[in-house]
Amino acid sequence: MKFKRAPLIAYLCLLPILLVLGIWQLNRAEEKRVLISLKQQRQSTEVLILSATMPDTPEAHLYKPIKAIGHYDNDHQYLLDNQVNKGRAGYFVLTPFLLKNENKAVLVNRGWLPLGKSRSGLPDIPVDSREITLNGRINHFPTVGLKLAGAEIPTDSWPAIVQVVDTHVLAKQLGYPLFSFQVELDKHADDGFTREWHETLAMTPEKHIGYAVQWFLLALTLTVLFVKYGINKKHD
Repeated sequence: MKFKRAPLIAYLCLLPILLVLGIWQLNRAEEKRVLISLKQQRQSTEVLILSATMPDTPEAHLYKPIKAIGHYDNDHQYLLDNQVNKGRAGYFVLTPFLLKNENKAVLVNRGWLPLGKSRSGLPDIPVDSREITLNGRINHFPTVGLKLAGAEIPTDSWPAIVQVVDTHVLAKQLGYPLFSFQVELDKHADDGFTREWHETLAMTPEKHIGYAVQWFLLALTLTVLFVKYGINKKHD
């Protein structure tokens, strides 16, 4: 059996790519299953009491419910820019929460607010600075697809606008240390705005499996076409 040179080269180049893409999608589906299971497991665990002595390891505490006693720093708040909710641009309101009798704070995501008629008019975000018991959930800060140079530098006035959260940079501006994760304020707590903390993933395991099937079907189609057109047929 002899093969035509050009179809053979194309087949040998394309087939591994299609198979790798299919396997990659299957691996992503498994990763999403593990992530969903982790969320469910940790959200049902005992509530953590946030303290300055707790190890600052976000991955170990991700999605866990927390409780903290302290007060908001009403004078120093951040507006995390370029946050979209239901097609509208706006901000996440990040307010430092100083732990009682401790020189450390955590940034509390109090929810989303829409952008005003112009960027010069910032939303009104006052908060009660009396001592309270805070309830929420530990999570990473929102990320961006492309980080521009200087995006982590906040503006000088308050509330300060920032594009990307870097807790080391913000801690220097505030004058006290911050945990490297955020606390998403409980949906039923006071002093919050729109809080639709995303439980669903951008792409579910089922979608990844669907894409994997498509890649494998393309690989099968490629094989059929190669068998049909890539083989030199003998003529008597």
